[in-house]
Amino acid sequence: MPARDPECIFCKIIAGELASQIEYQDDQVTAFHDINPIAPVHLLIVPNKHIPSVNAVEPADEAMLGHMFTVARELAAKFGLAERGYRLIVNTGDHAGQVIFHLHMHLVGGRALGPMLAR
Repeated sequence: MPARDPECIFCKIIAGELASQIEYQDDQVTAFHDINPIAPVHLLIVPNKHIPSVNAVEPADEAMLGHMFTVARELAAKFGLAERGYRLIVNTGDHAGQVIFHLHMHLVGGRALGPMLAR
């Protein structure tokens, strides 16, 4: 099992210790529904290895990070988002709005999402 933080909510979901609606899981990543969705489809794609944020990514993580994008593409197709579009979001740090300090990618779509940021 990859490194994990026993206090991390995402590590607990990955390990099956907390209930979640998991859509995809393999030896590198897990994808599950966000409990507070901001769009009709809102999934979180997380590495199974505990990485607190993009600031903690190492060169050895590159293949897994690329795999996250492949999984995002597959899930977007599964949920019918590929044709009209979707957004992938990775927040890093407090100013970006990162709340859970386990690297994760939001996959959101299912409606027009509007501008990236409010001015």
